[in-house]
Amino acid sequence: MKPGLKKALKIVLPIALGLFLIGYSYQMTSPEDRGEIVRYIREANLFWVGISILIGILSHISRAIRWNYLLEPMGYRPRIRNNILIILMAYLANLGIPRSGEFLRATALATYEGVPFQKGFGTIVTERIIDLIMLFLVILITLVAQTDIISGFLSEQGLGLTGSLVLLVGGIAGLFILRAFLRMSDSPLALKMRGFIRGLLEGVLSVFKIRRKWAFLGHTVFIWGAYFAMFWVVKYTVPETVSLDPGQLLVAFVAGAFAMTATPGGLGLYPIAVSQSLGLFGISAVSGDAFGWIMWIAQTLMVFVFGAISFLLLPLWNRAE
Repeated sequence: MKPGLKKALKIVLPIALGLFLIGYSYQMTSPEDRGEIVRYIREANLFWVGISILIGILSHISRAIRWNYLLEPMGYRPRIRNNILIILMAYLANLGIPRSGEFLRATALATYEGVPFQKGFGTIVTERIIDLIMLFLVILITLVAQTDIISGFLSEQGLGLTGSLVLLVGGIAGLFILRAFLRMSDSPLALKMRGFIRGLLEGVLSVFKIRRKWAFLGHTVFIWGAYFAMFWVVKYTVPETVSLDPGQLLVAFVAGAFAMTATPGGLGLYPIAVSQSLGLFGISAVSGDAFGWIMWIAQTLMVFVFGAISFLLLPLWNRAE
């Protein structure tokens, strides 16, 4: 396959999948249910939607401050204002072209703050690794908090406790086999994977070089707490979801987080994943769909509006100085 075609498919296919899922959701709901979902969205309490967006902005500001903790050991301290605008631009770019935002962040940081691309991109990779670790911790907390519900769901899918243990043991065995293969093989794929894993480990270990470790940890916890808080307050926009407790919402939060990585910005998939998860706790499909769409619209609107503003302000503010 030609490199240009391969690159185009990486951009087009996730968007096409998202659009397909939107069409699928439309076909799978009756006209009456679609009318109810639209009514819930129209009547959503804008106060709580606004609070969710405000919390999201605070998480981006915290991320911008945290970014400097990774750059300081290399002798760089960009202006927080520029960091915020660059991060918002990156999120907007990711809506159109998945993972393009990371390259845009490093490029913009080099342009406006003089940080070499490689060094800036290295800190962004480290951030992503830390976020992945945090996601795993959230998943672990969710599994502990909702063991009965999750095990019940797995049983319904034909996976009881025994089946789950077999999968877990098989997964662990697979990791050991993969590790042995990577060590012994000299194939281009193995060498590439070894280099990738080595880079991941270096990224994780680089955190220990941070001077203000506790501040970095505090911002990391705040960022992920803010992500969940954004999700939490939206429950007040749909009457049926108001009674949901944090443990129940965590299940839908994790499902939504995975959906965000599958299609650009969770296009099409996010509302489906959230709705299906809420259904485990007796929430109707209509209310679950409405919750998912309200949350997705609020997040996407925030990224689109503030990202577009950032694209305009970043060159203007830096040109005036």
